[in-house]
Parts: sequence; structure tokens; C-alpha cells
Amino acid sequence: MALDKTTQDAATRHARIRVEGMTCASCVGRVQRAVSAVPGVTNASVNLATETLDVDFTDDTTPAVITEAIKEAGYETAEEEVTLTIQGMTCASCVGRVERALAQADGVISATVNLANETAHVVYASGLITPQAMLDVVAKAGYEASIKSSDDAARRDERRADEIVTMRRRTIWAAIISVPVITLAMGEHFVPGFKEFLENSIGLWTAWTIQFVLTTIVMAWPGRIFLRKGFPALFQGEPDMNSLVALGTSAAWIYSTVVLFAPSLIPEDSRGVYYEAAAAIVTLILLGRWLEARAKGQTGAAIRHLVGLRPKSARVERNGQIMELDLSDIRVGDLIHLRPGERVAVDGEVAEGTSYIDESMITGEPMPVEKGPGDEVTGGTINKTGALKYRATRVGADTVLAQIIRMVEEAQGAKLPIQAMVDKITLRFVPVVLGIAALTVAVWLIFGPNIAYALVAGVAVLIIACPCAMGLATPTSIMVGTGRGAEMGVLFRKGDALQTLSDVRVIALDKTGTLTEGRPELSDFEVTGGLDADEVLAGIAALENHSEHPIASAIVAAANERGLKLPDVVEFGAEPGFGVSARVDGKVYAAGADRYMEKLGADITPLKAKAEALATEGKTPLFVAIDGQLAAVLAVSDKIKETTPAAIKAFHEMGLKVAMLTGDNRKTAEAVARSLGIDDVAAEILPDGKVAELEALREQYGKLAFVGDGINDAPALATADVGIAIGTGTDVAIESADVVLMSGDLTGAARAVDLSRSVMRNIKQNLFWAFGYNVILIPVAAGVLYPFFGLLLSPAIAAGAMGISSVFVVSNALRLRRFKPKAEVA
Repeated sequence: MALDKTTQDAATRHARIRVEGMTCASCVGRVQRAVSAVPGVTNASVNLATETLDVDFTDDTTPAVITEAIKEAGYETAEEEVTLTIQGMTCASCVGRVERALAQADGVISATVNLANETAHVVYASGLITPQAMLDVVAKAGYEASIKSSDDAARRDERRADEIVTMRRRTIWAAIISVPVITLAMGEHFVPGFKEFLENSIGLWTAWTIQFVLTTIVMAWPGRIFLRKGFPALFQGEPDMNSLVALGTSAAWIYSTVVLFAPSLIPEDSRGVYYEAAAAIVTLILLGRWLEARAKGQTGAAIRHLVGLRPKSARVERNGQIMELDLSDIRVGDLIHLRPGERVAVDGEVAEGTSYIDESMITGEPMPVEKGPGDEVTGGTINKTGALKYRATRVGADTVLAQIIRMVEEAQGAKLPIQAMVDKITLRFVPVVLGIAALTVAVWLIFGPNIAYALVAGVAVLIIACPCAMGLATPTSIMVGTGRGAEMGVLFRKGDALQTLSDVRVIALDKTGTLTEGRPELSDFEVTGGLDADEVLAGIAALENHSEHPIASAIVAAANERGLKLPDVVEFGAEPGFGVSARVDGKVYAAGADRYMEKLGADITPLKAKAEALATEGKTPLFVAIDGQLAAVLAVSDKIKETTPAAIKAFHEMGLKVAMLTGDNRKTAEAVARSLGIDDVAAEILPDGKVAELEALREQYGKLAFVGDGINDAPALATADVGIAIGTGTDVAIESADVVLMSGDLTGAARAVDLSRSVMRNIKQNLFWAFGYNVILIPVAAGVLYPFFGLLLSPAIAAGAMGISSVFVVSNALRLRRFKPKAEVA
């Protein structure tokens, strides 16, 4: 399913449009140039693997003008259909009002409203508007609407399946018709006396005539797609791969036809027909296209898997009755009944019952999670044991699963910096090939034995050149890699993070909640001067009850466990990075780090040694002062996550330096770092000091990634070359992050780095193949080996090589589906 979108701000709008009919890198450049030339378009980026155009535009143009430019360039935009149920219409005026509102919406091609059955059938351009957005349009017109049926996912899969079936059918028919042509032309190479048999039976002219008829059928029927697209593109000055095939096959066909029907125009030593070359070229390239389409169909497997996590319907209780409703009909606030073994339909909050939910498909965590009243459940997860009733809180495009799908699709459609180099080359590739082919023909005409050699060499150059492989090399790897990441709970919010993350040299980690569980507990508490411990703890807990810091919750929890009553607090104040203070029962309580006590003028000498001892154990010490006098020292401990040591080890195995940034006491931080083998420690950092520390680390090591919780660490995430946010399994829309980890497992960050390196390695393999193939085989096709080995490449072999080239690139990218991270934890 595509969760494409159109967004709008004060200056520009963005749309993702699906483009059909692109076959190679030249097509990409052609669409990109056509759209970029539209007044008002500020940026256009085309992705061959996902068949999408991302375009930014101002109010000077409209989506309709952009889609028209695409069509004028020779391509089609994908159109979707949706049926809406409209409530509240009473007359023909209502019908007209709804129709006008929908028709004026960006991306809507046509809208037909039926008053009798209260429905609206809308045809719209994929990527410019979503069915969910149409509901808002209808609501603004004064009516209620719901989605009755939408074909977003089904139609897209059907189109891919239809393409595969069509290519298979064309390939089979081309092969069936071409076999007699190739047999008549090449039989003498395999059957002794075959040529004499033909001459004595039906005659050579008749054999050639049969080849002419059959080859013409091959070119005019299954091969017409090359002619229909190739020549218009050539005449418009925008030649693509279809142009190369059309020129090559037409040249062989025209030359052979002249030999057959006007032999006097051709020198006697060059009178041979090459119908089998044209027929074989069409058949083999169709075969390559078929195999390529099948392989490309597998690149979207991750998205289809995510879409498949959603059930089609759910049991909803309305007005005391339980009814089976389609997912699109569920509204926020609906009470949904969930039986054991069923998938959660939409995001919600448990209202009644207890059960265990398997969230592994969302978070990657293998163990089911217990859920009870008040707990959140996520659409797409599986209810294991008990029965639940839960109230829908997010539906449609707002659910976590929908956000994940949208995020993956956007990352798959991104262009990496490395693609810029490819685009520059492919922009001129086909014209250069045409020039090389013309030069090849000229050289062979001057120095070759006869015209036939010039024809064979020229056609071979046209056919063997493969811009498809260059166009697919990067996007297919991105598509498969980001999909595999999603399966592992690693979401790339920005596609270029894939490339940047592979180049990082240091990983900077926040401590609390990243290295640790983020659930500190009070471990030590010692008072001075014979003060009452419970009274001091109650006072400090009352103070900390007004703080949001994780340590504060540990102190309050300890007081509650002892059954202490918390006194009233007034004049509460907090100094970030230092501590908190307030008036409690008439006394001024203050709690914080040693630097806070020094600032207040409280002498910490009596408990300093105790605090240092606690810090060396990896605990976080805090001092308490009452009315400016030292009253107590306490310590909280935050357990290291079980998977943290494995993650640190994985970072080191990948050659990365690991740094820890924390506001904790230095001795505490160093103790934690020693136990985990962390290379660099920055402790006692104030909240606004993390950015400066990151800049220092970048200066020392080079590119860096920062891993934090995505909430308190937003500035640090934005400052790092790659910001990696550890999510909670439900919070995936963390704006400041480039990568979001669905679970709180730090090994997810190691998986992300490992995956990014594997994807970039895969892309480089593809590019090496794509460019190396063309650099080596185009000269071979031109005949550079002929003076040494008497070898001239057959156009049929060239066609086979070209088809194999594209299939190789896509197949190599598909290997990423089997990617297994080094940081896999049992």
C-alpha cells in the first residue's frame, strides 16, 4: 500500500507522483527534466526502482500541469480509485456541492457522487492526495464521509502482476515466432548440409522471405513497445534504452529487407540477411525485461509484509451491538472486541480484560507484553491469550503501522548523494552510445571487409549498452535495504542517512535510557548530624515530586514504599544541570549534584568520600541540603540493559569509537564506561552542553552518530551527522531523528550501522558492474578484438548480455533481504 502524501507550507508544496513506463536511467532524466522545466517547480527527483517522482512546487503551478508535463514526455501517471460513503446529502444541490469540493482538491481527476446510494466514486492521481485527505475535504463541505473501498494496495500489486504477465506473454510469443527465424538463419552452424538442403528444397529467397514475415511480426507485435516508445523519444531529442533497441533492430530489419527485395543496392559480397539478429534481440530483451520485472516485484516485499499485518476487519461494539466492520469504517472512540489469536486492528487503549500481546513485528522484541486496562495496544500486533476490549485512539493514516509504512516508502524513494554522480553520467549516456555506434559504423565502412561488418558492429553497440543497470543500481538497493531495516525495527526516516551512517567513525551515546534501563532506583541514603532519615526522605521526595527527572521518580517511589506522607511544597525552583529547591514545612530543601551544593555554599566535606565511593560503583550520588546545611547524601542506580554490552562490542568490531555523554557525576560515568569498555566519556554536561561535546568529538574523530531518546536529546540528534532515536515501539515520528529504533534495544543502532554499510557495499557492487559492463563490452561490441582474434560480437549475444546486466543488478540488491546483522543477540 502506498501512503504517499501531499504536504503544504506557506511557500511550497510537495507531492509524490507514481510514474509508469520508465525503463532506464535515461527515462529518469527525461521525466526529471520535463518536470523541472515547469514554471513553479523548485525541485524534482525521480526514482526508477519505486517508479515515483518527488516534486516541490509553488502556487505558480498545479499538480495537473505537472502530470500533463509527464504525459507530454511520453509517460503516464498512475491513477487510483476510491469509493466514499457520504452521509447528510438530501438533494441534488448536496450532490453538486460534494462533487465540486472533491473535484477542486489537488490530485482529483474526477468525482462522481450518487445520491441514491450515498456514495462518491473518486479517481485521483497516486501521490497527490490520499483517501483520508478526501474525508477532510468532504467534512469541510459540511458532510460526513467514510472510506467504503480503496484499491491503493490491490491496484498497485495488480499492476505489477499485470506487467509480469504481459512481459511473459510477449516473451513467449516472441520466442515461438523467432525460433523458425533463428533455425533458418543459423541451422547450418549446427546441422551439416542444412544450407544446401534449404537451397534445394524451398530456395534461399523463400527462406529469407519466411524470415522477413516472421521477424516483421515479432517487431510489430511483441516488440512494438520498443518502436512505439523508442522512436518518439529519439525524435524529441531525448533518446532512451528503447531508442537504442528500436534503432538496432530496425537497422538490421531494413538492411535485410533491402537485400531481400532490392539486392542491387547492396554490394554482392555484403548480401546477407540479419533477420535473426532483430528477432533474437527483441526476444532476449523481452526476456530480460520479464526477469527484471519479476525481480523488481520482490523488492517491495517488505512493504507488502507490513501492509499484510493489518486485519481487513474488526468486531466493533456500537450502541450495544457487536458488528464486523472494515478497517476503513472504524472511528476514533470505537470500542473493539479482540479475541485470542486475532490481530489488533488499530491503535487503542485497553478498556477491559488482560492478555499478552506479541509486538515483535513492530518492535522486534521477541517476548509478548502483558496488557491491561489503560495500556496501549498497537495495530498489527497479535493478541496471544486473553480476550480484550480496547478503545480506538488512532485510525487510518494516523496509526503507528501506517506511519511506519509511510516512513519506509519515503526512505525507499530517496536519492543518496552517490546517485548525483550516476545521474550526471546517465544524462549523456544514450547520446554518447549513439555517437559511438555511428563512429563504429563509419570506421568499419572505411576499414572493414564489407558493409555487413559495419552493420553487425553498429547494431551490437546499440544493443549491448545498458542504461537500465545504471538506473537501477542505487534505488533497488535502497528499496530492499530500507525494507529489511523495517523488518528489524530500524526505520530510516531520511534516505540519505543510509549513506551517511556508513561513513561514521564514532557513536556517541546518551546514558540514561540508552545504555541503561531508564528506571533508576534509590540504592543508598545516609543523613548527617542525627537527623531523622524518614523525615528528610519525605521532605526531599515532596520536593522531587515536582520534578520530571527520572532520578526524582526513584526518590518518590522509595518514599512511597516506606509509606511516608509527603508534606506540602511551595516556591519550587529548578536549575537544569544542577538541582532543585523548594520550601517544605517552612524549611528550604535543596537536592542536586556537588556543583549545586557548591553554588549554594553548602559544605559537602563530611559526605564527600561517601559520595565518591558510591560513584565508583556506577551509582549516581546526590546531596541534600536543608536551610543551606548539608543534610544527606543519596544514590540511585540505573541497571545497564542486558543487550548494551553486546551492542558496544559490535560497535568496536565495526571499527567505531564509542563515546558516552551524560550529566552524571564524572566518577559514576567513568565507572559505567569502564564496565562497558566505552572509549570516551564526557560527564557532568549541562543540557545545552551536549552540542558542544558532539562538535568536539566530530573534530577529533570525524563523522559521528548520536543515539538518544528523541525527546530530551532533540538538539544533539539534530547536530549529529546521523541522529538515531531509541523509540518506545509507538513513537516513530521523532522529527529530529534520521533513524528511529522501534525498540529500546541499543543493538538496533549497531544493526543500523551494519545495514547501512551492507547497503552501500551492495550499491557499489551494482555500480561497479553497471559501469564496468558498459566500459568493457561496448568496445568489444564495436570490434576492438577483431584485429587480434577475428572476433565480432553477434547482436543476439549483445541482447542477451544487456538483459543479464539488469537482472544481475536487481538480483544482487535482493541479496539484502537475507541480511543478518553481526550484532544479533540471542
